[in-house]
Amino acid sequence: MDREALYRDPYPVYARARAAPGLTFVEELDAWLVARHADVREVLGRPDDFSSKGALRPDVIPGPRAFAELAGAPGGAPVVLSTDGEAHARYRRPLTRGLSPAKVAAALPFVRATAGDLVASFAKAGHVEWMSGYARPLPAAVICHLLGLDPADVPAAIRAGNRAEDLLFTPMSEDDQVAAAREVAALRHLFAAHATRSRTAESLTGELSRGLAPGPGEPTPEQHDEIVANTQNVMLAGHLTTTALLGTVVHHLLRERGQWELLCERPELAGAAIEEAARYEAPVQGFRRTVTRPLELAGTALGEGETVFVSFGSAGRDEAVFERPDEFDIAREPVRHLSFGHGVHGCPGALLAREQLKVTLELLVRELPGLRLAGEDVVMAATFIHRAPEELHLGW
Repeated sequence: MDREALYRDPYPVYARARAAPGLTFVEELDAWLVARHADVREVLGRPDDFSSKGALRPDVIPGPRAFAELAGAPGGAPVVLSTDGEAHARYRRPLTRGLSPAKVAAALPFVRATAGDLVASFAKAGHVEWMSGYARPLPAAVICHLLGLDPADVPAAIRAGNRAEDLLFTPMSEDDQVAAAREVAALRHLFAAHATRSRTAESLTGELSRGLAPGPGEPTPEQHDEIVANTQNVMLAGHLTTTALLGTVVHHLLRERGQWELLCERPELAGAAIEEAARYEAPVQGFRRTVTRPLELAGTALGEGETVFVSFGSAGRDEAVFERPDEFDIAREPVRHLSFGHGVHGCPGALLAREQLKVTLELLVRELPGLRLAGEDVVMAATFIHRAPEELHLGW
């Protein structure tokens, strides 16, 4: 199996790894696969033994011309996802404040208005490509709203954010890499200027600016890099994960027609549908961890410096925890999944994602109860970073 095939359908590999004794080394990941729910939870609960450094290793290393385009732009500093200990705590604190329940509640009118406008834009047409028509635009607009970006800057910022992902995970020609890097550099300059203006703002950028450069003086160049890097990181994480879930929850509700009809009959199951979608198709399939000392996990001896891939996607299908794990069932008895992480690296934006999904499902049940799948078989994107349909054609 090549890497693309694994990315498009990893579940057979997961199932074999869960059934096998110990851990399974997967060549396509160049890592030991941590596949069972209990083992995933254990690794996430032991950050001193399993470092987050290198949590998101790129599939592609850009060439020197692309790096040259980025060299003059701020950013490039460590981010919350791939740090440990006090550095991680320092990066996380402003995110926790900026994505608090109160801040999310304050954003809900914007979420509802944006969601309503998006649905209204295609409701009369009788059809939509869901990913481009709704699943990508809503979370992008919401995270940029929380960051306090000028709405006029949002389309370019989101495009550049996607180009940043392409640069590290999509094979491209050298010229395409350079073009992508140029857009990413422009985004970093945009964030740098925005952060300077946002020192006193009650926005997520303001929280990052004050949290990573406390005190009355101007941020040092190192602090400036940290602010820009973590702002870019939260923008990407803040919309890609939610986009993925918006794709998979609608896909699976409509693929299993009885599930959609059940939700229409019992809209109070929206929350359960969200958790089932996260369990069944983890939006981020997993992250890497680096072993910090010789140890044993699930009976497998691991040396210092070895890499494990902690699979949220496999944990959600673990037969030892979930009955009928390969069935999508919004009425199942809830069991806590690990798709938003666990422990110190649990997703700080989980509440924001859940609220956007809840608003969406309530809106669709009310406005488009006749929703159905339209078109060919759904193809999943060849990535572990945001597992979602490449396209999802719907009609009503």
